Amino acid sequence: MSSVVASVLVVGGGTAGNTLTVLLRRAGVGVDLVEADPDWNVHGSGITLQGNALRVLREAGVWDRVRESGFGFDSVGITAPDGTVLHVQKDVRTGGDDLPATLGMPRPALQRILAEAVRGSGAGVRLGCTVASLDQDDTGVTAHLTDGTSGRYDLVVAADGLNSATRAMAGFPDRPEPTGMGIWRAAVPRPAGVERTDLAYGGPCFIAGYCPTGEDSLYAYLVEPARDRASLDPAGHAAEMRRLAAGYGGAWTAIREHVTDPAQVNYTWFHRLLVEGEWHRGRVVLAGDAAHCCPPTLAQGAAMSLEDVSVLAETLTTAGRDTPLGEVLTAYHRRRAGRVRTVVEASVQLGEWLLNGDREADVPGLMGRTMGVLCELP
Repeated sequence: MSSVVASVLVVGGGTAGNTLTVLLRRAGVGVDLVEADPDWNVHGSGITLQGNALRVLREAGVWDRVRESGFGFDSVGITAPDGTVLHVQKDVRTGGDDLPATLGMPRPALQRILAEAVRGSGAGVRLGCTVASLDQDDTGVTAHLTDGTSGRYDLVVAADGLNSATRAMAGFPDRPEPTGMGIWRAAVPRPAGVERTDLAYGGPCFIAGYCPTGEDSLYAYLVEPARDRASLDPAGHAAEMRRLAAGYGGAWTAIREHVTDPAQVNYTWFHRLLVEGEWHRGRVVLAGDAAHCCPPTLAQGAAMSLEDVSVLAETLTTAGRDTPLGEVLTAYHRRRAGRVRTVVEASVQLGEWLLNGDREADVPGLMGRTMGVLCELP
């Protein structure tokens, strides 16, 4: 297979960076990956992966392990705060009929699977290390790393997340903006009978939801107005999540009993970001949360990042060797921009409707139109 690049530095060893590394290595491209976290990001509660995310993980050769480590399902329930089921909706299989509509799994499990795939690909990996500065010209990029070493590459991919330092280093002015919502998350044992995501709108929070992540595991979340995070004592996180969860019945009764360890509870804000214009500056290109992010109201954050790296790997490795790199990176952006904008804007709109208490909002219509777009290949 031809490729317009022979050597790539991937900055960021999360879901997007790891998957891109595997896809490029499968095409014979030389890849080094650097990740600032010495533990390689093996932390977090759970992750919801819709079919279009699973399709990319299958492309990267890890679907069998993901399937074994997670819990797949094909419907979503809407409940009253007391747990009464109001409606059950069949979910859209955005990855095709041969993949579940949705799969939940522990986020650390996904990270371990992808990290092992990166190691097995033969890519160079440096943990506890990232880019200190970049010098680029018409023929390549010299990356100076925080461990004092440097390397020369045809392309640098900024996959270092929402607050990407590489994005800023490359000259992009875009920064994430909070949307006004915050979310509590915790991993707990899965109560008997919970076999899908259920969402309760109303009660003490905007949303109370959970997603099964395995035969015996689940992650639960509560969405509320954003608070000043500096005022929240981490030692009280479990108690605060239990207090909010007390306003919900059904499976939440069992979930609440297991929210006891503050270290297993995290609180973060929702943000939005969509880098306008091209996603590359010379030989540095953005992917995943470094290029865009949105509230998880559609559970499409990971899927959009995974689609990015699938399209980026494809465009890099199928263009003719003599194709100018700038043209290839423009083609990547062109394929992603409209689809990503649709998801970001819909996700933000859903959040705004909740914040404003808009009871006339056409939530089913917006979600249906958006998921219809996502059934098409990116």
